[in-house]
Amino acid sequence: MRFVIVSKGDTKSNALKDRMVHYMSDMAMEHDEENPEMVISVGGDGTLLQAFHRYQHLLDTAAFVGVHTGHLGFYADWLPHEVERLVISIQNDEYQLIEYPLLEIIITYENFGTESRYLALNESTLRTEDGTTLVSDIDIRNQHFERFRGDGICVSTPSGSTAYNKALGGAIIHPSIEALQLTEIASINNSVFRTVGSPLVLPKHHTTQVHPVNSEIYKMTVDHINLVHKGVRQIQFRVADEKVKFARFRPFPFWKRVHESFISDRD
Repeated sequence: MRFVIVSKGDTKSNALKDRMVHYMSDMAMEHDEENPEMVISVGGDGTLLQAFHRYQHLLDTAAFVGVHTGHLGFYADWLPHEVERLVISIQNDEYQLIEYPLLEIIITYENFGTESRYLALNESTLRTEDGTTLVSDIDIRNQHFERFRGDGICVSTPSGSTAYNKALGGAIIHPSIEALQLTEIASINNSVFRTVGSPLVLPKHHTTQVHPVNSEIYKMTVDHINLVHKGVRQIQFRVADEKVKFARFRPFPFWKRVHESFISDRD
């Protein structure tokens, strides 16, 4: 088994990483930063997002697993005192591979010469560069749906629906559902301007395109990555053909995790 461990970078996470590297090496597993079969993040969900983007070119062959050294996350679900058990389970192949859908973002430009493509595990957001009102035409399946006016839009994956999307009032979607969700960020709705005003959940075979009206310069995020694109003609969002694989060693009840994250401390 070839493995790599990505650390959050704090003292606690680095120490746990070093401990795991020595333990796994002693068990004849190979530490391989270039072509790992198992990508282990040590930190939190943000660390796993970083690991995903670092190794997304290996989605066909690599699986991800998270160890958290802070708060319990949706991706990082192993505790520091459990790492010996985790390593033994990896050594004995005692896991299943669970696949989650990803979001594909394709940006085309006015000069038609090039395009940019990204994959997101959680979400992508779209705003104007200077923070002014975003005005964009939104198409669904190449048919005009609405002219959006507001602060921006957020397009999320099912597994990312519990993150920024939820803070915007979007729905929580089980990650086994192959879909994307488009949620408005502070849309303008009055007697002159009107949007649907509700999150849209689109199935895998539907795409949505965003066309700039008042700006060709967009400030975007792809998970934790900040981007600026100029001369934008269209941004297309769809469920990607690729999927991310998570190594599942024990039951992972999604709704129980939702309850623990958002409800249980209020009981």
